[in-house]
Amino acid sequence: MERTRIHRTRRLQGTLIALTAASGLLLTGCGGDTDDSGQSSKADSRQDSGGGSGYAPAPAQSNGSGEQQDGRLNGDQGDTEGEREGDFAPSPDYLSTFALDVDTASYGYARRTLADGHRPDPSTVRPEEFVNSFRQDYERPEGNGFSVTVDGARTNGEDWSLVRVGLATRAAEGDSKRPPAALTFVIDVSGSMSEPGRLDLAQDALRTMTNRLRDDDSVAIVTFSDEAETVLPMTRLDNNRGELREAVDSLEPTDSTNLAAGVETGYETAVEGLRKGATNRVVLLSDALANTGSTDADTILERIASERREHGITLFGVGVGSDYGDALMEQLADRGDGHTTYVSTEEEAEKVFCEELPRHVDLTARDAKAQVSFDPQTVAEFRLIGYDNRQVADEDFRDDRVDGGEVGPGHTATALYAVRTKPGAEGHLATATVRWLDPDSRTPHEESADMEASSLHGDLWAASPYGLQVAAVAAYFADSLRQSDARWSGLPGRPSISELSYHAHDLARDHEDKDVYDLADAIETADGMLP
Repeated sequence: MERTRIHRTRRLQGTLIALTAASGLLLTGCGGDTDDSGQSSKADSRQDSGGGSGYAPAPAQSNGSGEQQDGRLNGDQGDTEGEREGDFAPSPDYLSTFALDVDTASYGYARRTLADGHRPDPSTVRPEEFVNSFRQDYERPEGNGFSVTVDGARTNGEDWSLVRVGLATRAAEGDSKRPPAALTFVIDVSGSMSEPGRLDLAQDALRTMTNRLRDDDSVAIVTFSDEAETVLPMTRLDNNRGELREAVDSLEPTDSTNLAAGVETGYETAVEGLRKGATNRVVLLSDALANTGSTDADTILERIASERREHGITLFGVGVGSDYGDALMEQLADRGDGHTTYVSTEEEAEKVFCEELPRHVDLTARDAKAQVSFDPQTVAEFRLIGYDNRQVADEDFRDDRVDGGEVGPGHTATALYAVRTKPGAEGHLATATVRWLDPDSRTPHEESADMEASSLHGDLWAASPYGLQVAAVAAYFADSLRQSDARWSGLPGRPSISELSYHAHDLARDHEDKDVYDLADAIETADGMLP
């Protein structure tokens, strides 16, 4: 049966009060037509030197942004003693509310880690970032804001289904129609960046990007190691591309990592070069392994938050390296109303810098939040898969002082729910609503879609849409990678890792989808490592 698309648009009047930062913890990405949505899991300071659990290192980071040591926000409704992360919502709580995020870095870092022969540390695995790393064909709205699509399918678990909530922004316009960009690149040139696939990747991509940006775009370059330096102040490209190339060519790795100095100098440079009518953004490229200067996340985060509030400067974090400060980079991007991604190949770096960044510097929605209401007449229990640190109190859904996610054109975001329906359930199953602020006027808007129990496809693997099947494989894969951590209970009806590999290869062959081939290869690699 076809997906339900029942849209209701409401204009809501209200005055926006000063934004407050309600940051999550961990990492993600800037996406074009690839779906992004990001989210966070719990921070974990465990590291591995190659033995024991076999996890790839997850560098310890000081907690900022009001985080407790276990990664929960103070006052958050996290797990209580005796409960595990991801436990199912009990009756009578039939609401699920979370802030949108369009990150994909967790999936990219997991693929890199597996390729290096390690299992990813569960604290770096965020299922929503796995899911949102794949294209979806949701219907797109004509103007700013979102379309809402809800569908689902039955799984192998008794009375269990996967329900997919899909949110899409308008298609990206041609490069000539976007607003000009004022980009301040803050580039880590510490000694660790000498590893192949770090600074050299960035330099190659930046050289190519120089040729693709418009004449009315502006670029500044700040570098940091033990100290920070403005290598190139904000410069209109026009006839100055040669100057930018020289600045990129001059970058060489040296000394330690004073991330705080880099961020501070980067934002000073961005403020000095602030352009009205342009998209002002700081692009931080680093392995985020801060070891010199202020390594306290609070100090760095407060600077980012103040510049975002006062000047509207957002942050885009690009992570690199086999050892990577996932938790800190995610915090920085969340506090800066931005996104994170992770690159490990020349192809990925060129896509991020040369296609996604120049084309998607615009915003179509600010402080976007989603709320899904399940019908107690048809739903026995449910669980949101991922978005662990982006959950919002249900009563704060329409409180526009509570921070949400910033989303640009060409994005899709997907939320998957494991849902157990009541035996013989008929009628209304769920209503999904997204709320956002207009990026210019800050006027709030909402869009909703309903789903009936009869709309559930009979078999996830045989009768459901391709996009739903790919999302399911990605979510189940992430869930498999987290199972060695007792904080997360497994999803009902999850296939074995071998079965997932089969489904992924089958989907990739049927649709000749390179991204899904890559997913299938990653699952096959993990199959030899997981118990």
